[in-house]
Amino acid sequence: MLRGIYTGASGMIAQQARMDVVANNLANVDKTGFKKDLAVFKAFPDMLIRRVSDNGLGVTPAGSYDTMPYVGKLGTGVEVNEVYTDFDQGSLQRTENNFDLALEGRGFLTVQTERGERYTRNGAFTINQDNILMTHTGYPVVGENGLIRVQQNNFIVNERGEIMINAAFDPTDMVSMANNDWSQPVVLDRLKLADFEKIRELKKEGDSLWRETEFSGPPLPPENLKVIQGFLEKSNVNMIREMVDMIEVQRSYEANQKAVQTHDTELGRLINEVAR
Repeated sequence: MLRGIYTGASGMIAQQARMDVVANNLANVDKTGFKKDLAVFKAFPDMLIRRVSDNGLGVTPAGSYDTMPYVGKLGTGVEVNEVYTDFDQGSLQRTENNFDLALEGRGFLTVQTERGERYTRNGAFTINQDNILMTHTGYPVVGENGLIRVQQNNFIVNERGEIMINAAFDPTDMVSMANNDWSQPVVLDRLKLADFEKIRELKKEGDSLWRETEFSGPPLPPENLKVIQGFLEKSNVNMIREMVDMIEVQRSYEANQKAVQTHDTELGRLINEVAR
């Protein structure tokens, strides 16, 4: 009886943890560059059930040489093994904003925070009063030569992450601005792009930021990563899939809850009726 209560309770705890993950995914379904989380469970060791007589001794059915015939397996519960991030590519959305950058492939952009360098897939940027390229949460974007300073309508970013400015651009010359003359492009800097050997070991810090850990290894130059200007990467959360998972979690939780209630009722009958 008690084993059944413990098993059902472990299932309820596991489903509660899974519900937290699903709810967090749904809450960030519209967040640029968000990567959904997945909960992984592992079962406690199964127990073999064998038939015994009332006095606890093994019985030998007619025609059998097994003194304790095998009946089946008994599960002893489940627990959360880990919650990990799924880094599958999200769909790209055109914005026509030069400050918006999307990544296609495996890798991250680097930003500078008060806690050190952090990594993000959220390429919705802007500039501050000093013309420094910033995230909307106030973190400067890092290039290979340091902070990046650009002027509005006077820079482009190619697929390799190189930031080019127009040396012929004169904000006081209306003809030059109207013609958008790029006859003198100059490479200003290159975005500091990063990848990791064990990307699954990165830790989330909120605001679509990740930090490296001792298990993820140091940042490495990414392979097959393209930067696309004028686009944003949407989250990789499928709302319909998450809603289906939420219903499944709720029903699994209720099934485990019913099992606990049933065992509790039977245990009460055992103590109050059978014992008398």
